[in-house]
Amino acid sequence: MKKTVYFVTGSQDLYGAETLRQADKNSLEMTEFINAKSPRVKIEYYGTVKNSEQIFKMAREVNFDENTVGIIVWCHTFSPAKMWIRGLKELNKPMLHLHTQFNEKLPYDTIDMDFMNLNQSAHGDREFGHICARLKLNNEIAVGFYKNESVLKRIFDFAAAAEAFDFSNNLKIARFGDNMREVAVTEGDKVEAQIKFGWQTNTYGIGGLAEEIAKVGESDAIALTAEYARLYEMKTKDLESVKEQAKYEIALKRFFERIGAGAFTDTFEDLYGLKQLPGLATQRLMASGIGFGAEGDWKTAALGAVMMKMAEGKSGGTGFMEDYTYDLTENDELVLGAHMLEVPLAFADTKPKIEVHTLGIGGKAAPARLVFDGIRGKGIAVSLVDMGVGFKLIVACIELVKQPKPMQKLPVARIMWKILPNHADGAREWIREGGAHHTVVSTALNADDMKMLAAMWDIPCVVIG
Repeated sequence: MKKTVYFVTGSQDLYGAETLRQADKNSLEMTEFINAKSPRVKIEYYGTVKNSEQIFKMAREVNFDENTVGIIVWCHTFSPAKMWIRGLKELNKPMLHLHTQFNEKLPYDTIDMDFMNLNQSAHGDREFGHICARLKLNNEIAVGFYKNESVLKRIFDFAAAAEAFDFSNNLKIARFGDNMREVAVTEGDKVEAQIKFGWQTNTYGIGGLAEEIAKVGESDAIALTAEYARLYEMKTKDLESVKEQAKYEIALKRFFERIGAGAFTDTFEDLYGLKQLPGLATQRLMASGIGFGAEGDWKTAALGAVMMKMAEGKSGGTGFMEDYTYDLTENDELVLGAHMLEVPLAFADTKPKIEVHTLGIGGKAAPARLVFDGIRGKGIAVSLVDMGVGFKLIVACIELVKQPKPMQKLPVARIMWKILPNHADGAREWIREGGAHHTVVSTALNADDMKMLAAMWDIPCVVIG
């Protein structure tokens, strides 16, 4: 079922029935046009609100409608802003202020005061904008004729962020084990995160997962292994290791369905009862929209799930990543992004190969993983950090590029990128701001998308490059 964003028109009682009927008619036509173009949410006309009581009633209805993720407000006529105060203070869902007109061009030959009184958004929206600023609301604003592609894009980007915000408020994160020992950046205040983002972050014993894995039938594991062989290039003869990952994928899916989790973490330091660290299984789960963070990094796992939800329907890849090592050739510096195993399939530019290699850490059997070269294009690398006094979102603008040479001996998937505006300035500011080594990289989203989401969460957002 599609989520809903309501289109609300602001006016007042002074204009008379005819003007209000026309405002209603125009607003419905605008809503239907926008909805016909909407790629993922339903844009539905709520109606024209004319006084404080109607606005408060609208806010209450929107708040308690589980299918509604936000509202769009447009002041067709002059809508005195004091009557909005009570409703705006009550509203707890994202809002886009659409500063537009029903008409694109002025009817220079026929314009009269009736036209002026009906089409007053040039100052009606400024009145509304003033009270939003006075109330310190973090609402989004779109400016321009509503049929313009740039305006529609901003509306739909807002709708995607509002849907992700709604998803965030209901997100559960399963932690298998704790954070990697002695690591600072993966720590954070889980209670404050639930207050701020809605994330329910809880730990589950790795033994519980081991029990779930033991319940997976041999025929189910063989069937999934056969599916792997159809989808990917099998570059190993160690099919038992591949089948083990199939068991992990099946068990993790069942576990998450039972507890309602949309993101998870694990750590190579706590694998009691498991033969391998989940690799191929984790890559496949991320491809289905499950967020992941390595070494207990629950913040990145949750951020990844939210960003993947936000990126649905958009071209490009989004998922967990780690800055691993550099090529520091002067004026052509590159970041090699990878992880021990868990590189998202969304970044695959070549057909993934299933390979089995010793991990060299964690003391377990060699795990199967998918190996591939990465996609290219403009993107962002995003880090959510807990600075002790609150959370902060750090966004680096990057450009994913083709790797200069083959990496025949590197047994993991990878992507490569340039830091913008240049390596020294970009990396310096990232470090100065306290950005993590774990990130969520996306070529489907941009810095404006993340600023919009950060505003909904009411946290600072730093953009670099």
